[in-house]
Amino acid sequence: MIRAAITTQPIDTAAVLREVESPAHGASILFVGTVREVNDGRPVDGMEYTAYVAMAEKEMGAIAKEANEKFSGSLVVIVHRIGELAIGDASVAIATANAHRDAAYQASRYVIEQLKARVPIWKREHYTDGTREWIDPTAKSSAPLSHSALGAGHGGAET
Repeated sequence: MIRAAITTQPIDTAAVLREVESPAHGASILFVGTVREVNDGRPVDGMEYTAYVAMAEKEMGAIAKEANEKFSGSLVVIVHRIGELAIGDASVAIATANAHRDAAYQASRYVIEQLKARVPIWKREHYTDGTREWIDPTAKSSAPLSHSALGAGHGGAET
């Protein structure tokens, strides 16, 4: 089982985990990324994710396949949500399974790190003061993006 998808619907994390469960695998891992209420000391009241869906799903699929090959045939399912999300909503769910826990953990970690670095998904934080800023998903500090870094069609920080 290797699957990667973008969705506009809430993610059923239990269903994502069930996709990788198998009698052949003694370890199943579920990573769930959620919208948090504070980022870099600023209170947040929501998040918006957008993506070039065809490209994002293709790259997510490649990452899932790499994890499968790199970590001894691990099963991998990745689901990322786009659109408007509230605090606590799941933005990404990654399920991995392997005969051994170490490989399942390594596959999960590999997938989230590669997803953050390679997949064309952008996020815009909605702050409680009414401002909204695009965030560089590859930056360790989640720093806001400048208008020029966003490229055409994405706009800059809004007030």
